[in-house]
Amino acid sequence: MKFGIMTRNPEAWSSTQVREALNKRGIPYVCFSFPRIVARLAYKPYFKVNDTNILEELDALIIRPIGRGSLEELVFRMDMLHKMERRGFYMVNPPAAIEHCVDKYDILALLEDFGVPVPRTLATESVNEALKAFNELGGDVVVKPIFGSRGQGATRINDVDVADTIFKAITFHHGVIYMQEFIEHGFSDIRAFVLGDQVIASMRRIATGWKTNYSRGARPAPEEISDEHKELAVKAAQAVGCKVAGVDILEGPQGPRIVDVNSQPGWKGLQQVSNVNIADKIVEFILRDLKR
Repeated sequence: MKFGIMTRNPEAWSSTQVREALNKRGIPYVCFSFPRIVARLAYKPYFKVNDTNILEELDALIIRPIGRGSLEELVFRMDMLHKMERRGFYMVNPPAAIEHCVDKYDILALLEDFGVPVPRTLATESVNEALKAFNELGGDVVVKPIFGSRGQGATRINDVDVADTIFKAITFHHGVIYMQEFIEHGFSDIRAFVLGDQVIASMRRIATGWKTNYSRGARPAPEEISDEHKELAVKAAQAVGCKVAGVDILEGPQGPRIVDVNSQPGWKGLQQVSNVNIADKIVEFILRDLKR
């Protein structure tokens, strides 16, 4: 038994936690990043990193954040993961789940198809249509990049002139205007950590503004979420094919809304307020899943 950990930085907090969980069980592992992989076609080994034949020598691959890159680099990385999966290689998370989760429009479209409540959202390449939608959504919206994380690039707009300027700037740079209704949420939200078919830990993220990302300074607080929220979180993770997921829930006047599913979640903040060793649970889950 040997694991791979796909990580840009083996010393990063979450990666270190996974390494410790593997060490406790005597499971050897190798850490590497995407740029170090050599991919072959029509001759073997199909995938090699340093002296490790990935498909032959590893039993599972835990994928931490893929990282930034050009379009060509990112597409190639996903191509490799799909090829590995077709060869029967086990990964957490599967490549299709990762692809869904990095695309904000795609993931909410998929969640809605599965009956998961999401915020009213509009995406368009037309400034005029975006301005109409600005009013349809109450004149108070959050504009986000379709590809982005940790709240970076997300902007709240409640002035039509500002909206016009921002929409034109987005389309000038060949971007897609992606906006959601602003949901009053008291400057807090819920992060549920889903593993398989259950929520193993949860927290409330409390901020001083409307952005509630832990990486942007939100304070984690322990929160035992309701059965309804647990069911929604598991349903959302399973809709996109995630075995491991961080699911973000906003509690608005019209009820809970799923605003994001993270296929490569960190859990430093969550671990501070949880009695469960999350890395241990992840490794235990993978070992059980491999047996199945």
